[in-house]
Amino acid sequence: AHPTRRRRRMLSSLRHRIALASSSRPLLARRPRPYRSIVVHHPAMAKADEAMTPGETAVADVSKDGAFVRKDAIFRNRITPDGPYTPESGRYHLYVSYACPWACRTLSLLHLKGLTQHVTVSSVHPTWQRTRPDDPDDKHAGWCFAGEDGTFVSGPSGAGSFPGGPSHACSPDPLFGSTFIRDVYDRAMGGAAVGTRFTVPILWDKKTNTIVSNESSEIIRDLNSQFNAIAANKELDLYPEALRPAIDEVNEWVYHGINNGVYKCGFATSQGAYDAAVTELFSCLDRCEDILGKQRYIAGDVLTEADVRLFPTLVRFDEVYVVYFKTNKKFIHQYPNLWNYVKDVYQTPGMRHSVNMWHIKTHYFSSHPVLNANAIVPIGPDLNLDEPHDRDRFGAAK
Repeated sequence: AHPTRRRRRMLSSLRHRIALASSSRPLLARRPRPYRSIVVHHPAMAKADEAMTPGETAVADVSKDGAFVRKDAIFRNRITPDGPYTPESGRYHLYVSYACPWACRTLSLLHLKGLTQHVTVSSVHPTWQRTRPDDPDDKHAGWCFAGEDGTFVSGPSGAGSFPGGPSHACSPDPLFGSTFIRDVYDRAMGGAAVGTRFTVPILWDKKTNTIVSNESSEIIRDLNSQFNAIAANKELDLYPEALRPAIDEVNEWVYHGINNGVYKCGFATSQGAYDAAVTELFSCLDRCEDILGKQRYIAGDVLTEADVRLFPTLVRFDEVYVVYFKTNKKFIHQYPNLWNYVKDVYQTPGMRHSVNMWHIKTHYFSSHPVLNANAIVPIGPDLNLDEPHDRDRFGAAK
């Protein structure tokens, strides 16, 4: 044999004998190791993991099978002419977030009915904060006030830096100088119980110094009907008697399938829960598309409360939910009727005041570290809500 080939065989044989000698059993007898994950215990990782824990917030409201289950509002008082909370100019204050679709319903009503001179408003910063930062055992994160320009807020885990102040539509608490919305609940409840969800909107009564309601569906009903004596647009009725059965029916399936449906997709912690929620969501969107191919608005030929409730979810859908809540089967702008409907409602006088896309995107992408650890806000799709729509084909808006 050629000397070079002979040396190669010798080297190969030597490597083989070394390998055998280093093993406790023959190579052919080895069994493949089962896969196992490697957990590195490091203080920095432990701190980050703790920051990712949702704490006592809606993100944690998940059932044993991984489905999101929203808690009911706890303040359910109503404005009435003969009850303890009567309709009066200047008596009530609304705490809202421009990011929150539930709170934005109430903003829409204020502007549609012409009540902005009679009900004062505060807007929180869109990014959630640790509300008891000095208590290591209290992991709650929620809405904060950042009412001065030059203020910057980071998310619950310390990621990101987002400006506040009036130049970014963030207000202080003018009533009590509160730092967090949680403080407002503590004031009303004499110290809120563990498990309380510190949500917006809050309708606050300045006369009795307490929360009247934190249920948006009931606040908008009262703003629609109970303040007509002082409303600039008292003729507008968003819950007309003739359409109430249709409105109530639409509200029911839109709430479960769309308004709350996107949260059931985004906060699900199991594939099965997500699959069920996303299937229901797109079935309801298809239903909307079909209805809006036959009439201008979702409950008839006039703008109603049902549109005010549906719109906030739709206007957030392409900008946030498609990415953040994994509702990426289809964009709203890919539905011809729904997309033109969104533009139509947005362009209705009074409605655009409830839409602040900077607040919307900043909140979702910076407030839940468990869903977006680095608080990076996507750039797009930046849709034009002022472009022409085709809804006039059903006749002029009434």
